[in-house]
Amino acid sequence: MYRFLLSRQWVILTLVALAVIPVMVELGFWQFHRHEQRVARNQLIEENLRAPAVPVQRLAAPDREVPGSQVWRPVRATGRYDTQHEVVVRQRTGSDDRSIGYYVLTPLELTDGRVVLVNRGWIPAGGDLTAFPEVPAAPTGEVTVTGRLKADETSGGSGIKDRRGLPDRQVMLINSGQQAERLGRQVLGGYIELTGTAPAPGDGQPETVAEPDHDGVGVHLAYAVQWWLFAAGVPIGWVVLVRRERRDRLAAVRTEGTRPAVAA
Repeated sequence: MYRFLLSRQWVILTLVALAVIPVMVELGFWQFHRHEQRVARNQLIEENLRAPAVPVQRLAAPDREVPGSQVWRPVRATGRYDTQHEVVVRQRTGSDDRSIGYYVLTPLELTDGRVVLVNRGWIPAGGDLTAFPEVPAAPTGEVTVTGRLKADETSGGSGIKDRRGLPDRQVMLINSGQQAERLGRQVLGGYIELTGTAPAPGDGQPETVAEPDHDGVGVHLAYAVQWWLFAAGVPIGWVVLVRRERRDRLAAVRTEGTRPAVAA
C-alpha cells in the first residue's frame, strides 16, 4: 500500500520537502545571527555611551575612519564655530520620526588649527527646499562642546543616495572627506553629534538628536524560531499526507471489495 510513493507526484513532493528543510534551517540561523549582531550592537552602544568623555583628537584624526568600536563614545572639543561654512543635511527626521527637516552641520575650528564637524541638531524644513533654511545661530566665541562620536556617512552604509546638483550649502551625507575638500582644511574623520555646550547657548537652538535605541532586540529571534518550526513541520506534514493517502487507498479497496456484482 506504500507503492504510491514511487509515483511521479509523490517523488516530486518528497524531493521538494527534502529541499526546503535545509533552506528553512539556514534561514533560521541567518535570523539568529542577526539577533546576535543586534544584541552585540546594543551592548557596544550601552558601554560606549556610558564611557567618560575624552578629547576628540584622541579618537579621530584627518583621513582616518572612526573605528566601529569607538562610535557613540562621548567626546569633547574646544574651539570656535565657523558659521560661514555651515551646511545643512537634507531629508532627516526629527524626534517623532515623521517630520522631515535638516541636520545643521557646523565646522568647529579647534585650538590646534584643525577642524571637526559638529551636528548641532535638527531643524524643520521650510516651505522653499531650494533655499538655505533659517538656521539658529551658533554660539560665538570659544566654546567647549560635548557629544557622541559618529563615523562618516556613506551611501553604502546609510542607504542614502549622495545626490549632486543640490542647492548651495546643502548636502545629503555627513562626510568629513567631502567637507575637507570643500573647506581646504584638515578635518578630523567622523563628526560629533552634539549633546552639550559650555557656555550654554541661548534658547532656540536646533533639536538635539536623540540617543540611539539600544534596548530593543527586534524580532529576529522570533523569526529564527519560526523558520525552525516550519522546518520541523515539513516532515510531520509529509507523514500526515502519506498516512492520509494510504487510508484513502485502503478505503477505496474495501469499497471495491464489498460492491455487489452486476448480474449478466
